[in-house]
Amino acid sequence: MPNEDRVVDCHAHIIDPVRFPFTGTKGYKPRPDEHGTREEFCAVLDRHGVSNGVLVQLSGYGTDNAANLDAMKTYPGRFKAIAVIDPNASDRALDALAAAGVVGVRFNLVSYDPDALSRPDAPRLLQRLKALGWFAQIYADDAQWPDAAAVLKASGVRVLVDHFGVRDIAVGTRHAGFQAVLALGREGNAIAKLSSLFRVSRMLEGFDDLDPFVDELLEAFGVDRCIWGSDWPFINVPRRPSYADLMTPLSRWFPDPRDRARVLARNPGRLFGFAA
Repeated sequence: MPNEDRVVDCHAHIIDPVRFPFTGTKGYKPRPDEHGTREEFCAVLDRHGVSNGVLVQLSGYGTDNAANLDAMKTYPGRFKAIAVIDPNASDRALDALAAAGVVGVRFNLVSYDPDALSRPDAPRLLQRLKALGWFAQIYADDAQWPDAAAVLKASGVRVLVDHFGVRDIAVGTRHAGFQAVLALGREGNAIAKLSSLFRVSRMLEGFDDLDPFVDELLEAFGVDRCIWGSDWPFINVPRRPSYADLMTPLSRWFPDPRDRARVLARNPGRLFGFAA
């Protein structure tokens, strides 16, 4: 059974080029000062009363998921992971990832593989994920969402929407991309990640400019299909936020402590299988 008191950070990256050099040929290669080892992440979680985390494959690691697999093995039960895979990976390889704690695959249409959901092999891959009970986690530009949402809806796979489902908040909540995200929410097979506040917002703290988007997401997804993530260790931004500041707006968005507990603990515990 999921533990309803254990807070889960649903979006973070392990970046450890000493132990795990970057092997990918695409994606973002962090600077030398942009690191986040498994030990460093555990220390951050401990300082802020966060019990568990969902590790998201860094684009710069490509399909080499070794850093996340190592963290899950080193801290049994503390982490789950979202992998990046070769579309032609064998069933045996996917079964091994599932046994290790992988719960989904990320499709980074922004900086890794813009065509990942538009190629002819995409529907088959999504069906394989669906058969495993995995999530398809999507990071997309606003203009990419309508087409991506159509493919995802047709597949029936469970969807994780990265970073509020919006890249440029200047487009507003009526933009076709955000409306496509909301439609996925109303279909009932998608989860909204209230993650990477500092990257989506134009504010350095408070993040009030995200409020209209949160209002729309709550109406479409409901509290029980919203989760929170920090996007630690806060790479590729001019000013890194504090971890605590990224949790503060939850009190504004979810003034009922029971709703906050659902977003922070109960929902991710249920969705990702974190046991008591």
